[in-house]
Amino acid sequence: MIGMIGKKLGMTRTFQEDGSSVPVTVIEVGPCVVTQVKSHKSDGYDAIQLGFGQKKAKNTPLPMQGHFRQAQTTPLSVVREVRLDAPAEVERGDTLDVSVFTDTARVDVTGTTKGRGFSGTIKRHGQHRGPASHGSKNVRMAGSIGQHTFPGHVIKGKAMPGQYGNKRETKKNLEVMAVDQERNLLLVKGSVPGHRNGIVFVRTSR
Repeated sequence: MIGMIGKKLGMTRTFQEDGSSVPVTVIEVGPCVVTQVKSHKSDGYDAIQLGFGQKKAKNTPLPMQGHFRQAQTTPLSVVREVRLDAPAEVERGDTLDVSVFTDTARVDVTGTTKGRGFSGTIKRHGQHRGPASHGSKNVRMAGSIGQHTFPGHVIKGKAMPGQYGNKRETKKNLEVMAVDQERNLLLVKGSVPGHRNGIVFVRTSR
């Protein structure tokens, strides 16, 4: 399974041969530097560690500076590990770009959703509001949250107000519409989690 670190640039649309418009998300994938290679013999599993984005040396801990020097690269802001099903065919210090997805039809994109703070049940779960006339005090409040005698407590998983967004989410089986190797851009159909310029992780679908 191939995986890469990228940055969500925003959304636009592309036109097909029949004239139909398709909404797409533009992701800047790579270039990613291989900062470490793990093998089943030494670590118990096969994986590679990728780094993406530039970072100032003064803001990088000294152990990480030495780790990046071993890969012959400058400090990188984002480091992620990619599990492999077979021994890696790359070495430490190699650079990967969006060309690894040239022959890929569908990908999974993981990112952090937009944080919307503490939200009520209408915004968070799509519940309906109550009556707004004749003295009603239940316009946007949550309805019943449990029973009186049995079981006598709020059941786990009950839809209630709380923190909405700002969590890790994966969109699966997104169709790859185009790959721009010159600018390291990947166009996928539909939306992906996160805000503009947010860090995302792209991997081939299983």
